Amino acid sequence: MPEDLSTLWSDVVTIPDFPAPGVSFKDLSGILANPIALGIVVRAWADAVGPEHPTMVVGIEARGFPLGGALAYGLGCGFVSLRKEGRLPRDVHRREYTLEYGDSVLEIHQDALTVNDRVIVVDDVLATGGTAAAAVDLVRESGAHVISLAVIMDLPFLKGRRALEAKDVRVHALIDSEGTPYPHP
Repeated sequence: MPEDLSTLWSDVVTIPDFPAPGVSFKDLSGILANPIALGIVVRAWADAVGPEHPTMVVGIEARGFPLGGALAYGLGCGFVSLRKEGRLPRDVHRREYTLEYGDSVLEIHQDALTVNDRVIVVDDVLATGGTAAAAVDLVRESGAHVISLAVIMDLPFLKGRRALEAKDVRVHALIDSEGTPYPHP
């Protein structure tokens, strides 16, 4: 029996004007702190992406680390971190991108993935798609195949799915910005 994804909403806190005026930040820290909610997330993602036969999970800094690590463990896959600029010690692939409220850079070790890897990219929220698209580009630059993106929440009004569809990447989102579970009726 599928789990009730709508219960995740009770662990989400909306913070107005963070990190910039006009941005309504959805803080999903409560989902990470709640072992029942975290279990719901990992099981739902594993059910969605398991049939895609991934070999690696790539987590986007910062919430993609614990979420991606938990999913990788559950799937029996390896885990790779996508870090912000300047935090990785070896040679990196680097990608600049635009966020809803500014610009940033992601990096991945050049030797982190191989052409044989089938990758699930993990983050907490899909907003404009800039971060996720940069992550997909980095994984592909590493030679690996991106299967899909797994996020807890999609903010559909920011149209981030379009950026991923343009890159032929499936999105596995669990809830939208109002707490409605996917797939929508």
